[in-house]
Amino acid sequence: MKRPKKLTDKKSVQNSTEKRDRNLDQNLTNNLNKIKKELGNSTDLVIREFTIGNNPALNAAIIYMNGLVDEQTVSEFVLESIKIETPEVETATKKGIFDFIKTHVLSVGKINVIQDWDKMILSLLSGHTIVVVDGCADIVTAYTKGGESRKISEPTSQLVIRGPKEAFTESIGTNAALIRKRIKSPNLWLETIQIGSVTQTDVAIMYIKGIANEKVLQEARDRLKGIDIDGILESGYIEQLIQDHPYSPFPTIYNTERPDGVVGNLLEGRIAILVDGTPYVLVIPALFIQFFQSPADYYQHFLMGSTLRLLRMLCYTLTLLTPSLYIALTTFHPQMVPTRLLISFAAQNEGVPFPLFIEVMLMEITFEILREAGLRMPRAVGQAVSIVGGLVLGQAAVQAGLVSAATVIVVAFTGIASFAFPSYNIGIPARLLRFIIMLLAGSFGLYGVAMALFILIAHLTSLRSFGIPYLSPFAPFIWADIKDTLVRQPLWSMVLRPRLVNQENMRQQGKDNKPTPPDESKNN
Repeated sequence: MKRPKKLTDKKSVQNSTEKRDRNLDQNLTNNLNKIKKELGNSTDLVIREFTIGNNPALNAAIIYMNGLVDEQTVSEFVLESIKIETPEVETATKKGIFDFIKTHVLSVGKINVIQDWDKMILSLLSGHTIVVVDGCADIVTAYTKGGESRKISEPTSQLVIRGPKEAFTESIGTNAALIRKRIKSPNLWLETIQIGSVTQTDVAIMYIKGIANEKVLQEARDRLKGIDIDGILESGYIEQLIQDHPYSPFPTIYNTERPDGVVGNLLEGRIAILVDGTPYVLVIPALFIQFFQSPADYYQHFLMGSTLRLLRMLCYTLTLLTPSLYIALTTFHPQMVPTRLLISFAAQNEGVPFPLFIEVMLMEITFEILREAGLRMPRAVGQAVSIVGGLVLGQAAVQAGLVSAATVIVVAFTGIASFAFPSYNIGIPARLLRFIIMLLAGSFGLYGVAMALFILIAHLTSLRSFGIPYLSPFAPFIWADIKDTLVRQPLWSMVLRPRLVNQENMRQQGKDNKPTPPDESKNN
């Protein structure tokens, strides 16, 4: 009984010793040595020691990481300010000098006083400059974050003809500023936490207070705080760790690199999740129909926007079903194909050594290989290889009698239709499920296709995104929200926000925004 007690006491003594070691020391030399040891004497650690005023006993130091700070800001607003503006009083106390530096000397925009060692190390590695004064257990952190970063440029994956040309960058501060530039409201709130025990990545939740759904907001906070992982390298990590259905191929979290797209979702009551180090911002909750909507739909006439949305849905259906219907009709249900067309198919397949299912499957796999190769190759030759490779391989395969011309046309048409979606993520399930539906079509014909569609619709109906039905407003059916789904009604008619996304502040505009021509009778 006494032995475990001794072990427990020994363990508690060890923990208390480690806790004392994690505290800041009043001795400047001890603090500097401890920082060097903590960072393994890294060569990018910069320590500048100096004397304050005329008193050689008043020693201080500034510490920062090379490449993470703006060195001009450190030199002009931290180091020179301390050396020039600090009163040269030999009898000044160390505590008095520290308070004077904190209150009157540092001219950077943001400073903090820290007593905790771990917070000091995190600030140092986040691009802040540490000011340490000998004889003080407190330190001052000055916001001097800078270094090299990518400038704001045009989007690369979500292009529009008409609309803003700005895209998010890898800086979470820049991304938040791009959103605030468009929403000048004090109700736009930002909450930041660090996720990743090693990387300590900044992850921010951005929402409009009074419009965002509080239940969804609290659920997002809980899921983010529950993440226990070494590092977060991209917003895709967060997406996979907080989504509702991790085994579903369909994305239940929307991601975009367009600030105007995020702003539009925030105004509807959704919540944005920003991750430092990536230009893609997550938006929750996400609906299935949301992945077929483009910001450009709202920048042009509603008839054109509605037509393009219907075209995208048609392309998605064709991407998913065209090869399967071709296999099922030609193999199992030839009576449903017009006679002349059936004769043409039979003539083309006369010398082909493979069954139609194997023929289509081989061509689909070849097309996916060409698409992936085009993405991974250098940009100068990637596009040429994917286009020329497809043309040459398709023509050579037909001339060699390995596949029919009709199969090449079907596969090429399916591949072209798969590029018509504004969101890349929604095309991935269609590319994966297409092979499964082809297998069912090759085994059971149209019955297999119908079976696949029934299972697919049932699966979509069961999905949730932070508690919101994935197929809403179709399932459950909400007539008031249909106005901005398959078609887009005029902007002046969309008075209310989506009901399931926002349940408090419903009205987003007045009722009298409909444009009316002037009364000519009054002019006469």
